[in-house]
Amino acid sequence: MEQTPTFFDPTLFLLFGFMILIYFLMIRPENKRRKSHQEMLSSLEVGEEIVTAGGILGKISKITDQYLELTISDNTKIKVQKTSISAVLPKGTLKSI
Repeated sequence: MEQTPTFFDPTLFLLFGFMILIYFLMIRPENKRRKSHQEMLSSLEVGEEIVTAGGILGKISKITDQYLELTISDNTKIKVQKTSISAVLPKGTLKSI
């Protein structure tokens, strides 16, 4: 007596359940984070204070397609990739540090 698998086989329900669980616990939150990071990068303007992924604080002095020029001190400017920006700081943060 061999049973043929049907659509209501419990293993298929388990498989679909895991797929839905992985979507809601892993894929969806990552897509939200990526979207908010892209929105932050597209809204960057000259004069904003930012922090990079490496922990460098600076003020944006020039923006190109893929790079930013940061002023980190009076006579010190560096170029970083836009994707390395981790957060935009409130105005006046650099002076308070």
